[in-house]
Amino acid sequence: MSHDATPARDRILDYYAAFNRGDADAMLACLAPDVVHDINQGGRETGREAFAAFLARMARCYREQLHDIVVMVSDDGSRAAAEYIVEGEYLSDDEGLPPAQGQHYRIPGGAFFELGATGIRRVSNYYNLSEWIAQVEGRARPAG
Repeated sequence: MSHDATPARDRILDYYAAFNRGDADAMLACLAPDVVHDINQGGRETGREAFAAFLARMARCYREQLHDIVVMVSDDGSRAAAEYIVEGEYLSDDEGLPPAQGQHYRIPGGAFFELGATGIRRVSNYYNLSEWIAQVEGRARPAG
């Protein structure tokens, strides 16, 4: 890893440490003011305010921890990718998804990032929504 990649790796790891602490303010502090957020199998939102609203909905509907986080960074530090395991509990109904009844789930996930001088400029999250639905509906066992 080059010297330019180290700050990017640290920023991504700080972002995920804040996620695991449930510290939305610290997550937002890692982001550029005009951050672009690509929601898994959803739309694209822009700005910290939109990201804060997304985090508030997530905190209401889910309790999640990320494990086995691996971060890969381009040599120049401008792009990164992360892979992880999401362990969670579905707490409250989320729009367009099955009813929440405290179901537990465990799925692999990943994200792609663009980074700049003002912080993380883009976050694109990905996981297998069909597998998540199967787990919360009791049709599949959480991944080992």
